[in-house]
Amino acid sequence: MREGRINLLILGSGGREHALARACAKSPIVGALFVAPGNPGCAAVARIAPLSLADHAKVIAFCQREAIDLVVVGPEAPLVSGLADDLIDAGILCFGPTREAARLEGSKGYAKDFCREFGIPTGGYRRFRNPDEAKAYVRDRGAPIVVKADGLAAGKGVVVAKTLAEAEAAVDALSVAQGPQGEIVVEDVLEGEEVSFFALCDGVSAAPFGSAQDHKRAGEGDTGPNTGGMGAYSPPAIMTAELSQRVMREIVTPTLRGMKERGSPFRGVLFAGLMVGESGPKVIEFNVRFGDPEAEVILPRLEDDLAPFLLACAAGKLGGDPPKFSSNAALAVVMAARGYPGEPMRGSRIRGIEDAEAAPGAAVLHGGTREVDGAIFADGGRVLTIAAVGADVAEARERAYAAVDRIKWPEGFFRRDIGRRAIAADDKK
Repeated sequence: MREGRINLLILGSGGREHALARACAKSPIVGALFVAPGNPGCAAVARIAPLSLADHAKVIAFCQREAIDLVVVGPEAPLVSGLADDLIDAGILCFGPTREAARLEGSKGYAKDFCREFGIPTGGYRRFRNPDEAKAYVRDRGAPIVVKADGLAAGKGVVVAKTLAEAEAAVDALSVAQGPQGEIVVEDVLEGEEVSFFALCDGVSAAPFGSAQDHKRAGEGDTGPNTGGMGAYSPPAIMTAELSQRVMREIVTPTLRGMKERGSPFRGVLFAGLMVGESGPKVIEFNVRFGDPEAEVILPRLEDDLAPFLLACAAGKLGGDPPKFSSNAALAVVMAARGYPGEPMRGSRIRGIEDAEAAPGAAVLHGGTREVDGAIFADGGRVLTIAAVGADVAEARERAYAAVDRIKWPEGFFRRDIGRRAIAADDKK
């Protein structure tokens, strides 16, 4: 660390990493800022490093060569594969949990067992390796019921089955997708309102880091297949100060205590997907990284410098005042390539990005894009995330869609109803 400044490397290539890079680029304590492998949007605020996140040795060699003080891991797969462990072993601070702590996301069954052991509220469940036994359990419990792949599935390994036939088909499909060693988790359906809650953690203590509500389904009216997320807004009206304190007390604190007791202190950001019903918040699932597109609506509301908090978590020295957030709202709309969440169309040119970025309060965050001779082309499923800030959700939504409409990309699609329920609820007040 040089004269109080740090060299920082962000790992990942999506809208979340672009949002993190934009936030860290503003920090007075950040010297050199790199993103690997990054995307054309990240290149506007940071230096791009063409690294494979699966090649831990090359990531470490890059960190040593560039004197990186802190690595921030964006996606979940490198954490589950133990990248944080390898960085720490090499003497490099890492914002993100170790392989064992990342099992909270890497294995749905592990997470459910963990909740049961440490008294963290969640729904009833059973784990199965035999699909026939899973289907028998489904028939015994009845529908609706939730069927999940045990391992990572990029947000698409969950089926909320409305009928027994749909549930049994999900068991078969997920069993085939995971192979003979895979596991199926069958869970009771939780009733209430879904919320994404984030907390910064240093292994012992934690601080709340905002909340959001996302839109998982590909189609308007929450129809179609599950995706990694088609849009989000923050803050959700349901997440009052009292409820935030309750989530910290009943979910985050016992999670940190349990991970420490298991010898795997959790450092990084804990993302609890919650269902808030009449009996209070319950865990749907844990994630061990910033959400995408949730990061794109939480980070614009952060009033403090992000980098010192990331550094403090990685060093085990969080302490002090919690992060401060603006009372403004933010809303993000994901533009995806046609075919997503199946096989997305690649190679179509996108125009109007600069025009969209000039819209009041708006930002265009790159995900699956590539640049050729100054032109931007689609190169993934979720290609762009257009986020905007406003005095409330309605204004943020108006600004976000005004920016979306400036983008010329016939081969893309997006939902027109992001934030609709929040605005309808406000109108009823």
